Amino acid sequence: MEKFNMKTINFTAEIIQHGTDNAGYVVFPFSTEELFGKKGQVKVKVLFDNKVPYRGSLAKMGKSYHFLILTKEVRASLNKTFGDTVEVSLEQDLEERVVVVPEEVLTIFNAYPEVGLAYNKLSYTRKKELMLWITSAKKEETKERRKQQLPSIILEETKNK
Repeated sequence: MEKFNMKTINFTAEIIQHGTDNAGYVVFPFSTEELFGKKGQVKVKVLFDNKVPYRGSLAKMGKSYHFLILTKEVRASLNKTFGDTVEVSLEQDLEERVVVVPEEVLTIFNAYPEVGLAYNKLSYTRKKELMLWITSAKKEETKERRKQQLPSIILEETKNK
């Protein structure tokens, strides 16, 4: 369990379903501007029901309030679903978020430095998704195919950044 060093904010909230999607969130019932000095996205460390840790962000995404996503993995770990309540303890996450790049992907970045530079422009979440996509392949041929696709995916996603 992660230790919370800064001011911890505690609240209870209902898990709300996003439309008809299998996506859930809780509303953050406080002002991020007053608590964190930020109107936009705030990176946070969270502990749900005193047992399930999560690193994410408070986001507005066009709403008048901030909310926190509860992934299906978090909901499963909590054994909770939409309409259930959850205890939330959170604090601002000021630690740098680093994605571990496997050696086999570093080889690609070394062979194609422009791909490595483009990768560094991606968000933490996107970097994490891409590395999971590579490492979660069950078959070696799937992993190889994904590694071959990786440079064009990264370059395409960053061409206007």
